[in-house]
Amino acid sequence: MRNWFAGFGGQRRPGPAIPSPNIWHWPDIYERENTAQDADGAIWAVLRELAPWAGADILDIGCGDGYHLPLFAADARSVIGVEPHPPLVERARARVAELTGVRVFQAGAAALPLSDRSVDVAHARTAYFFGPGCEAGLTEVDRVLRPGGALAIVDLDFTAAPYGDWLRADLPRYDPASVEGFFAERGFTMRRVPTVWRFTDRPTLEAVLRIEFSAAVAERAIATTPGLTIPVGYRVHVRRRPTGVVSA
Repeated sequence: MRNWFAGFGGQRRPGPAIPSPNIWHWPDIYERENTAQDADGAIWAVLRELAPWAGADILDIGCGDGYHLPLFAADARSVIGVEPHPPLVERARARVAELTGVRVFQAGAAALPLSDRSVDVAHARTAYFFGPGCEAGLTEVDRVLRPGGALAIVDLDFTAAPYGDWLRADLPRYDPASVEGFFAERGFTMRRVPTVWRFTDRPTLEAVLRIEFSAAVAERAIATTPGLTIPVGYRVHVRRRPTGVVSA
């Protein structure tokens, strides 16, 4: 996702949100991208296995305009979305206005507006938790998770062609093995998940690639992608907060 282009490699500290040019600038195109992503539900199947949320209190970190909140709300006891960008907060609140037990707050991952041990599952999808520099957010999630609760981080797999090739072309300094090692050293398991993005029309596919990549890489991706589908690999990193007496 194009939010990777906003200062990858720099230390992230509480403060102004790091821009996500795709959804911040083109939310309507990004809505169509969300509709196309994971068309066969592979990520959702893995999440239900590794971090189930039925009957649970769930937190969606970097929820954007709230696209995933209604799906969580169908099974969860309560749902909280946090998002730092005010226009997206408003869109998310409008999306869930008719749903009970769903709230959206303007906040970043490093300063969550929740009390200690108040959620069972924390979910973050292609948001903030990109490897080194996200330590403050990991600490915050540990604070708000109940013992036994899970943090599930869904991120793009830079090793999976073709999408990973395009990502690495725009981010040549990105080291997938180093990022995977970062999470493994902090107690996360990792599952690679192959998915398919399926579009209803060619103009939408091309518009999505143009908001996700630099102009040259987007045109290369468009030229080498026939039809209406794109194979896209993800990684799902999951860590559970220990039960028993633990430090905050």
